[in-house]
Amino acid sequence: MRLWRGRSRLPAARRPPLAAGERVLAYADPAGPEPVPVTPLVATNLGLWRPGTGSPAGPVRLGWHEIHKVTWSGRELVVVPAGQVARHDGYAVVADLPAAAYLLTDPGDLPYQVRARVTRSVGYTQWYELPGAVGLRVASRRVPGVDGLWWTVRYDVAGAGQDPAVRAATAAVVAAAAGAAGAGVR
Repeated sequence: MRLWRGRSRLPAARRPPLAAGERVLAYADPAGPEPVPVTPLVATNLGLWRPGTGSPAGPVRLGWHEIHKVTWSGRELVVVPAGQVARHDGYAVVADLPAAAYLLTDPGDLPYQVRARVTRSVGYTQWYELPGAVGLRVASRRVPGVDGLWWTVRYDVAGAGQDPAVRAATAAVVAAAAGAAGAGVR
């Protein structure tokens, strides 16, 4: 009698190139033109491996802190990665990269694991309005295997951070947020 009703183990031939200490939590095969893709979507303790995604190098891992948003419709998992636009002292400016949608006919535990890990990576998030009606979201994220928090800023309007006055106000907001959260910036 089988007590654990989870999915069978992911065969080694279909595993992405895992890092030392990286563990598979869940996986699912996205529906597509091929009967079974070489590499499924794989959630690990370090991030989400996506098949190929147009790269001849093979699967690519997004760290949980690099995923801005995830939605699950019951059939389709949509992942919106965040790309770093600029780096300043104590924080990075990020913007959404193109969303990737995966139709999962047999999702197993994958949508739950992805949503839980992305949510758990968020340490702090708050929207602010700077003088001049510039809106921004300040967030801190936990990075697997790294001490401390990774602070990010996402402006409501692309390019808002080019203005030196906005950058100075942003740095002050991030420092205040880090102080309120009881964490330093790095």
